[in-house]
Amino acid sequence: MTPAPGNSPSQNLRGDQGAQRALTLVVLAMLSLPAIDAIAKFLSATLPAAQITWARFVVQVALMAPFVMTAYRPVPFKNSAVHVLRGALIATTTVLVFAAVKFMPIADAIAIFFVEPLVVTVFSAIFLGERIGWRRIAAVIVGFAGALIVIRPSYELFGLTAVLPLAAAFTFAIYIVLTRRLVRDQDPVAMQFSAGLSGLVLMSVCLILGHAFHIPVFDPAWPTFAEWMLLGLSGVVATVGHHLIVVACRHLEASALAPFQYLEIVGATVLGLLLFDDFPDALTWVGIVVIVCSGLYVFHREQVRGATP
Repeated sequence: MTPAPGNSPSQNLRGDQGAQRALTLVVLAMLSLPAIDAIAKFLSATLPAAQITWARFVVQVALMAPFVMTAYRPVPFKNSAVHVLRGALIATTTVLVFAAVKFMPIADAIAIFFVEPLVVTVFSAIFLGERIGWRRIAAVIVGFAGALIVIRPSYELFGLTAVLPLAAAFTFAIYIVLTRRLVRDQDPVAMQFSAGLSGLVLMSVCLILGHAFHIPVFDPAWPTFAEWMLLGLSGVVATVGHHLIVVACRHLEASALAPFQYLEIVGATVLGLLLFDDFPDALTWVGIVVIVCSGLYVFHREQVRGATP
């Protein structure tokens, strides 16, 4: 990476180290986040997707409120409308994915969802003006090709359900781009809290209306004790995982994060095997290997750019 005018070598070293730490955070987040979908698949037999999503935001707000209220008096919500939009986008994404995994294998749903990194890369260049080198473009395209190998035609097996992860991919891509825009001058803790609070309010309204009008995906049911525990665990994993992503956005462009999100397919595949006996076939493994190699290559390019004088 060429030093910017006025930057000392130590300043650039700290920047390079920050990027490497950010990549580590992204890898940890992407390997753990599929646990949310596994829990949702368990719970979806008796609870609607919207209620599982609502519980996730209840936990997120409860966990983050003490930190936010202690650090900020009052809480600094700049660009309130954008924060509300982020909350609506992450809530919509979550409901769509949870509704999909009720019927589909987790790995299949996540694989279809992962057209999202390519959308993020395109949106980042168009709306954020991020510069994307040809090597990163090539790596994202290769990773997307790997996702297509994993996906394969799913419409005949799952019908319109197969479209739900695709819709979720677009809503989450917009969420990521908005996050990247806001994180430049706002605290990630406050950002996560505002998104969670907005999502909680939206999902609460949806559940009230769903119960009143008996809309299946929004009509809540009373959970058992074990289901309450699983709902709480889902919220903890979601809060920690997405906070890691927001922190990482401080050090890396959204387009650099995109290929690493493919690692979530790996976590989904492992959980699908262990919990639901869904083992990918040989062609799916080929796609997964392509996806992982693409992410590792982007990490290599980040190191090369950081070492270039």
